[in-house]
Amino acid sequence: MLAKRLMWILWPAFLVAGLLEVVVFGMFDPEDMHWFGQPMPLSRQGVYTVSFFVFWALAILSSSLTTLLSMGLASVNGTEAGY
Repeated sequence: MLAKRLMWILWPAFLVAGLLEVVVFGMFDPEDMHWFGQPMPLSRQGVYTVSFFVFWALAILSSSLTTLLSMGLASVNGTEAGY
């Protein structure tokens, strides 16, 4: 059951992170971005990589909250098998 729940969270989050990556970097070039007024210290590929994992982490958080809110009180407390 845990593996199934993890797939409900991780796979949609992965797809959303990929979509965000395409949308954000379709509009912005990492070479033109600045961090606190300074040019980014990472290469273009480094910015893509770091931003993908940030997008994925945020989407995982969102999917986790959705999964938690969809569970019944007994499932959250561990007194029921869950889904």
